[in-house]
Amino acid sequence: MAINVTCPSCLKRFTVADEHAGKTGPCPACKKPITIPDADQEVVIHAPKPDGPTDAKGRSVLKTSKRKDGAFDPLIATGVGIVALLALVAAFLLRGSEQADSWPVLAGGAVLLGPLVAWAGYGFLRDSELEPHRGGVLWLRSAIAGVVFAIAWYVYYHLAGQLGDSDWQTVGLQPWQMLLAAGVAVGIATFGSFASLDLEPFMAFFHCSLYFVLTVLLRVVMALPALPGLVTGDGG
Repeated sequence: MAINVTCPSCLKRFTVADEHAGKTGPCPACKKPITIPDADQEVVIHAPKPDGPTDAKGRSVLKTSKRKDGAFDPLIATGVGIVALLALVAAFLLRGSEQADSWPVLAGGAVLLGPLVAWAGYGFLRDSELEPHRGGVLWLRSAIAGVVFAIAWYVYYHLAGQLGDSDWQTVGLQPWQMLLAAGVAVGIATFGSFASLDLEPFMAFFHCSLYFVLTVLLRVVMALPALPGLVTGDGG
């Protein structure tokens, strides 16, 4: 085993065999005498001691855990996609029928789609700097947001009935009446996304907008007005 030696006079570095350990001889460069150190006289650099309390083995007990990102579950995502496809098929089957505009169909669809859209939208609209919600906690929060989305639709209908005539769904609403009812509904849904899923206000608006866009598209597929109270010239 070779021993690394540095001459204290000329700072020349060289190696010698370990059999010369402890002996004195001339430096091959400056010829001044130097003493070869023993092989066991090596420099050991110790790792810095951790700050704070440690366990019996000297390891820090305050070591932080690595933040885990939200895992994408392809099985659940596939299930959400299948439900959305079934909703589209059901909308086609109900197109033009009397049941399309019935409360059981509208309310059932609004409640069913809410949590699924909330769960799907959270994955790419959440704040990446925050610890993501996962598993049952995420589904519970998504269900709360979805219920708020459905309530927002109910609020729209209620306000439209208060602002418009008794037959407002037939004769239609004034533009300001529709905008007011829609604005209140979107505000409620935005707050639902913000409070239940910890989204930024701007992202919460886009989050609930996904739900409203999907439900409006399904209404169009069922040959209903895009918004209740929106009556065109062809509609009478």
